[in-house]
Amino acid sequence: MKLNSIETFADEFVCFVQVTAEDGTKGTGQVAPYNADITARVLHRQVAPHVLGGDMGGDGGGDGVGDGGDDMAALDAMLDLVRDREHKFPGAYLRRAMGGLDTAIWDWRGKREGKPVCELIGGTPGEVRAYASSMKRDITPKDEAERFLRQRDAHGFDAFKFRIGAEVGHDRDEWPGRTEEIVPTIRKALGYDAALLVDANSCYSPARAIEVGRMLIDNGVSHYEEPCPYWEFEQTKAVTDALEIDITGGEQDCMMANWKGMIDGRIVDVLQPDVCYLGGIARSLRVAKMAEAAGLPVTPHAANLSMVTLFTMHLLRAIPNAGKYLEFSIEGEDYYPWQEGLFTSDPYRITDGKATVTDAPGWGLEVSPEWLAKSRYQVSRL
Repeated sequence: MKLNSIETFADEFVCFVQVTAEDGTKGTGQVAPYNADITARVLHRQVAPHVLGGDMGGDGGGDGVGDGGDDMAALDAMLDLVRDREHKFPGAYLRRAMGGLDTAIWDWRGKREGKPVCELIGGTPGEVRAYASSMKRDITPKDEAERFLRQRDAHGFDAFKFRIGAEVGHDRDEWPGRTEEIVPTIRKALGYDAALLVDANSCYSPARAIEVGRMLIDNGVSHYEEPCPYWEFEQTKAVTDALEIDITGGEQDCMMANWKGMIDGRIVDVLQPDVCYLGGIARSLRVAKMAEAAGLPVTPHAANLSMVTLFTMHLLRAIPNAGKYLEFSIEGEDYYPWQEGLFTSDPYRITDGKATVTDAPGWGLEVSPEWLAKSRYQVSRL
């Protein structure tokens, strides 16, 4: 089936993508949030010209199991063509734009076959254990602990992630002593039955990261995310080798060569691709397969309640090396005001600490017509 048009509906924060096949059938996806209107322009300028008229699959060649057979090959070929034609632009914006195309095509395929995306890639609908993920650094340890207790009591979370250090902080804390205070405060409040995860967001030098890591181990923290500048693989590797705690990372990486180097070099213990940053489901499956061959788990990054968390839920229900949990942001519209009114229904109900992938076709989600009416519209046609 040929791709006939690509439409985008964008504001500064979010861009939804709609693809239309030659027979008029449609699917909806999304590029990565933030500067999404810029990504929309990249999609129309540097992706659409190479893929319009191309094969979307969906002609019965795929078996609908595992890697999607010929359908997956068609999508891989489409994405690789963009990569090859735009080889002078190897960075994040192009991959973000590719992800909008990819996720819209998966929705189109699911609706066409009457199956959820997870089933198309080898999984089944069902529950996914989630961890409550805080995005805040301006919150006091006491207030963060109280917030986690409310989340536990209301939604049944048994795993929680909070922020330490300062973002790309060069060994500085958000304020002096915050990290040393928040770790034991959270542990004491939640008890040792709760799994605790932390995110340093590229804060530390290896020496300081190791020092902080030992304190984390003493407090039973099990997941230590992005301890060093994420682009400095050797620094992160030094921390991984020194500590008996899961060192995690990868959310920012969008180039397959980086993923191969990260996996072959055992830079981290747990890989964290972001479906939207990396370029969609098909490219995320490539990383997951490489990780599986190396015996590494995949716990993707999904830091907001746009469609990226839904994409991640479907991925986790399908890959054999899925990590322990889904990242689930606990930040509402006070922190992310752009999340308000995106969808006609709420796909993100947490019950007993778990999210649920339904059996609805495609992503099982409809973007709000009111939101679309206020967005900036562009279209590329065959």
